[in-house]
Amino acid sequence: MELIVLRTEHRAALDSLLRATGSFSAEEVNVALGLFDESMTVGPDRTVDYEFIGALHRDGSLLGYACFGPTPSARGTYDLYWLAVHPSAQRGGVGRALVAHVERHLRRRGARLLVVETSSREDYDAPRRFYASAGYLESARLRDFYAPGNDRIILTMDLSQPEAGVATP
Repeated sequence: MELIVLRTEHRAALDSLLRATGSFSAEEVNVALGLFDESMTVGPDRTVDYEFIGALHRDGSLLGYACFGPTPSARGTYDLYWLAVHPSAQRGGVGRALVAHVERHLRRRGARLLVVETSSREDYDAPRRFYASAGYLESARLRDFYAPGNDRIILTMDLSQPEAGVATP
């Protein structure tokens, strides 16, 4: 597996990956692709709001991706907007590799906080367990945010702390 910055030519693979997960509605897929398209049209007078990294199989297929960016009006805070792994690659370390890469990348930038938002729906149990096992803490819960009985859960990772398992000088 190789981690790369996604480029315009990865759009079709990204579309296919998002649909293959079965986790996202058609509207959510369109939002994700819209963010991707917007990030690919950055000009010389425009800053990048969203960054995309992908995990490629040795055959070149897209196994997973992460989209992240700075939180507007917050110093040193970033959002992990999207994380998706193809069903055939789930439980194979792809998600962990992507999240760890984002965390390392942001620590090098001096980021202090990474925020993930998710749903309380039962079908989001596995992603919530994934983030908990990676050290993310539930920092807030907005009851009935998405719909009655569907809370918005905000998870955070303190990036100002040294990376687990990495010795500090």
